[in-house]
Amino acid sequence: MTTARLPLFPLNSVLFPGLVLPLNIFEERYRAMMRELLKTDEEEPRRFAVVAIRDGREVAPASPGMPDPTTVVERGPAAGFGPDPIQAFHRVGCVADAATVRERGDGSFEVLATGTTRVKLLSVDASGPFLTAELEEIPEEQGDGAATLAEGVLRAFRSYQKRLAGARERSLSTGAELPDEPSVVSYLVAAAAVLDTPAKQRLLQAPDTATRLREELTLLRAETAMLRHLPSLPAVDLTWRPTSPN
Repeated sequence: MTTARLPLFPLNSVLFPGLVLPLNIFEERYRAMMRELLKTDEEEPRRFAVVAIRDGREVAPASPGMPDPTTVVERGPAAGFGPDPIQAFHRVGCVADAATVRERGDGSFEVLATGTTRVKLLSVDASGPFLTAELEEIPEEQGDGAATLAEGVLRAFRSYQKRLAGARERSLSTGAELPDEPSVVSYLVAAAAVLDTPAKQRLLQAPDTATRLREELTLLRAETAMLRHLPSLPAVDLTWRPTSPN
């Protein structure tokens, strides 16, 4: 297995291979991370790892009652993630390649990255200005019947899209032809379906493409059936790209 040590960026969402990730960076720990990435030669990939935060929130303990104005706000690379940061994160994440890192005049950053490879989180180091992690690459195995399953998932996904658009009383279009390569299909559908973070995390860490596609087929059929019984849903934009206010 290939291992690497990379900067670690925890998010309240799941990043999948092939998914575009726009980030708005303003916290100092992540500014420091971007400044370090900018030291990388432009011809080399500017890589960092993205992991989802457990329960979709930062997990540092909080005191009850009104905020105390004299309280010192916790700072540092592990702020908000408790005494053992690795426990705050899901153990399977995705490497992101930052194609664009643009620094603004106030020192914040606009970043546009793309998910590339799944990784397993082995350890987290909080000794520097930002979190780093030792990571092990997870190969993508196809599994049995992936091609046939991908065809079924695409049909179910189109039906799901139509039901979702109808429930929201608006038209919905991907703006492009859907792919037919099984692993690409599995990640595209996982990213585009309106699912909570635990469900998306299960799809990310599926042992192979076929297993992911089977679970997606079950989820899509269940979600489509539910939508049949809903006259309308609140207008929530379906985005192909997760955003993070950092």
